Amino acid sequence: MLKIRLRRVGAKKQPSYRIVVADATAARDGAFVEQLGHYDPKTDPPTIVLDRERANEWIGKGAQPTDSVQRLFKTQESQLAAAAAESPEAAE
Repeated sequence: MLKIRLRRVGAKKQPSYRIVVADATAARDGAFVEQLGHYDPKTDPPTIVLDRERANEWIGKGAQPTDSVQRLFKTQESQLAAAAAESPEAAE
């Protein structure tokens, strides 16, 4: 079974994460199939870069996102909605 999950990278006490598709039995920082984006919790606001099209393709193929990745999906959607509301094109 494939999972969409976080893979920890970065120095000691400076975590940064890659959002990857990996086999459920693979180690947290082990082998993965594809990288979909990254997440940096140390910035203000936290940085989330995610290829939603590829993520949706993997979900369509049966990959299961973990709880933390599902929260990141929702957070990114709300950030995009807020950015769209503030942009001048939305006011027209």
